[in-house]
Amino acid sequence: MIENDLLILGGNEVDLLLRNKESEIIETIRSAYTIFATEDSALPHSTFLRFPNDSKNRIIGLPGYLGQDFAVAGMKWIASFPNNHDLGLDRASAAIILNSARTGRPKAFLEGSIISAKRTAASAALGAATLYSNQRMNSVGLIGCGLINLEILKFLLVVFPQLQQVFLYDLFPEQSEKFKNKCEELFENVEIRIEKDCNSVFSQTNLISFATTATVPYVTEASPLFSEKIILHISLRDLKPEVILKCNNVADDIDHVCRAQTSIHLTEQQVGNRNFIKYQLYDFLSGKESVPQLEKKTVIFSPFGLGILDLALSEMVYRAALANDQGMKIHSFLPEYWLNR
Repeated sequence: MIENDLLILGGNEVDLLLRNKESEIIETIRSAYTIFATEDSALPHSTFLRFPNDSKNRIIGLPGYLGQDFAVAGMKWIASFPNNHDLGLDRASAAIILNSARTGRPKAFLEGSIISAKRTAASAALGAATLYSNQRMNSVGLIGCGLINLEILKFLLVVFPQLQQVFLYDLFPEQSEKFKNKCEELFENVEIRIEKDCNSVFSQTNLISFATTATVPYVTEASPLFSEKIILHISLRDLKPEVILKCNNVADDIDHVCRAQTSIHLTEQQVGNRNFIKYQLYDFLSGKESVPQLEKKTVIFSPFGLGILDLALSEMVYRAALANDQGMKIHSFLPEYWLNR
């Protein structure tokens, strides 16, 4: 019998179901990328809803389908309003709807910002671990002191257990202080230092994560960036084209990242081709490509954030909720078959 019920999971429930499961989340994201490489998925381009005379705020729709063991379709609808911090609210808010791949019927409605943050962080950590297989990476620089870099740090501590030093920079010093305090509350035996600018962070470590709200690039070739570093370019709009062109570039998917005025997109517009993007992450994970040696050249990982990652992690949460009897079920959410009404 086809169920007519809808499972609803709020943010606190999602958080509880994912708590302390960084390793499992990373493997879920790895599986999603691997399936994506086999083409047993569907991933239309994201839809950006922007507002008149407003360059900061946006809402993005990410539909998709992921096959094999996941067999799920759905969509994430995520808003980014940076000034929410002034209201004591998170910058991002989101909802995710999951549909049965067999019937197309909606089966779950989940709070999505936690899922989105953790899949972003897991993707970043997976990229870093793939590009730098030496597990003795002992420091990281975080540009942007918000939720995403906090989650990225959690996941980096899993893939790089020797990590002991964290160097911070944010445009707003008070935000750096709050971030530092939160890190010291969460992580033992990790030294947290606030730096005066981006260049100070670059000079301290070979692993750097950008997770800012920048809308236009500001890092130029004048920065000491080009010496065997790994850059996790999560916010996608921090690096100027001249920086992109001097580095080895890795995307999660080339077609998706060359959109929406990302640094990669701006570089494509400037040079008229995509030849500067050498690799896609799933090519390494599937064994299609060998990981490049740094060879005194920085590697930039620019993940656009594929909707299939949200679906994979949402399906993981959905199954865990059913197994643990979590969430609220709305019975008979869908109507009876029309001939029976």
